Amino acid sequence: MLVGKLINSLIQWKEKKIKKFRRQSMQDKDIKDEVLEEDINKEEVKTDEVKEEAHEHEHEHKHGGHTCCGKHGHKHEEEVKQLKAEIETLKNDYLRKQAEFQNFTKRKMNEVEELKKFASEKIITQLLGSLDNFERAIEASNESKDFDSLLQGVEMIVRNLKDIMTGEGVEEISTEGAFNPEYHHAVGVEASEDKNEDEIVKVLQKGYTMKGKVIRPAMVTVCKK
Repeated sequence: MLVGKLINSLIQWKEKKIKKFRRQSMQDKDIKDEVLEEDINKEEVKTDEVKEEAHEHEHEHKHGGHTCCGKHGHKHEEEVKQLKAEIETLKNDYLRKQAEFQNFTKRKMNEVEELKKFASEKIITQLLGSLDNFERAIEASNESKDFDSLLQGVEMIVRNLKDIMTGEGVEEISTEGAFNPEYHHAVGVEASEDKNEDEIVKVLQKGYTMKGKVIRPAMVTVCKK
């Protein structure tokens, strides 16, 4: 549209120039009418050519503009379709990943439940050997009435149990010396000539730690003067 306006302005300027030229020519007595007419005709021909070019340009601009807009519109539609396809693909990928994660979570939860259910399987399997030894010792004592042999059998079982506990990181809490509330549980106080103030006098129940953690404090009595 801007080019069309410029061409129209040029045409108007040409027409004004022709009119001015005519007025000046009529006043000039030395110029022949034939020369004047020829020049005027040339200018008019040029003006007509300019008008025709302007018309053709405007026509091309209008039709070309529609074509351009059509191309841009078609390109825009293609881009929209492509974006919609990409969004649909991402949506499907998200739903698939979400389903995979849910299945993974369920599988891990089942594995955790399975581990909880059979967490003590190893220690129970080890204790079964001690149970077998107890049963053998009892059976042997019933047949022979030999309590010394029974005692030896029980001592062997106790050693076996302690070995199992040590293998699992279980250690007996020391009860020598002063009372320590982190490891000992005082159930009473008593006077003692052999012990100092706040020292442990008696052990009523042994305590144990497992890999550094107190799983059962030692139950003791404490000396008070």
